[in-house]
Amino acid sequence: MSASTGTGWAQLRQQARTLETQTESLFHTYSQYQTSTTLPPKPSEEEQKLESQILELLERRSSLLTQLTRLLDSDPSPSALKTSNLTRHRDLLSTHRAELSRLKSSISTTRDRLHLLSSVRNDISAYHHSNSSSSNPNLNPEAQESEYMLAERGRLDNSHSMVDSVLSQAYAVQENFGIQRETLANVNRRIVGAASQMPGIDGLMRRVSSKKRRDGIILGSFIAFCFLVVFWFS
Repeated sequence: MSASTGTGWAQLRQQARTLETQTESLFHTYSQYQTSTTLPPKPSEEEQKLESQILELLERRSSLLTQLTRLLDSDPSPSALKTSNLTRHRDLLSTHRAELSRLKSSISTTRDRLHLLSSVRNDISAYHHSNSSSSNPNLNPEAQESEYMLAERGRLDNSHSMVDSVLSQAYAVQENFGIQRETLANVNRRIVGAASQMPGIDGLMRRVSSKKRRDGIILGSFIAFCFLVVFWFS
């Protein structure tokens, strides 16, 4: 039983190492897409096929590791070497899964950047085509691109001027609010000063306030009395 287990372990490990080598070889080919300068807007059939092959290898390796784990668990006295080898295979599989995710993200970033550059070139070509009647047709591509960039710079300057104008208006409104606030504060100080210099007015204002409080107390007491009467007779 032990010899049979050892033979099965050796065969499965050999298959795992073979698949690991194939995975690394496919990774080398797949990684070239992240440095390519001619990526199409959508993944090509070859790129998709290569990614599918890598995924298939990862799944096959995962299945092999499951079988190796069962063999190791069934061994009454598993060796430390077998345990170490199984751990190494698991770690390498996890590393390759993470590497595939990283490469897919990097390739997608490269594709988006190239597509953006292509869109900018198309915009420049469209701009030159729409202005071909008014521009010099003998200009070389570099000069035409410089002309386009100058026009873009002019539009940016106009946008900055509009922003500066809006900010200037906002600052003027803020300054006007500050002046009005200071004016109201001066009026309030003058009223308080006048009231303090005329004791009669100050006393009259206090009497008015006292009368309002007294009237409020009387009205509140009357309302409370009415509620008590209604409650008593109900």
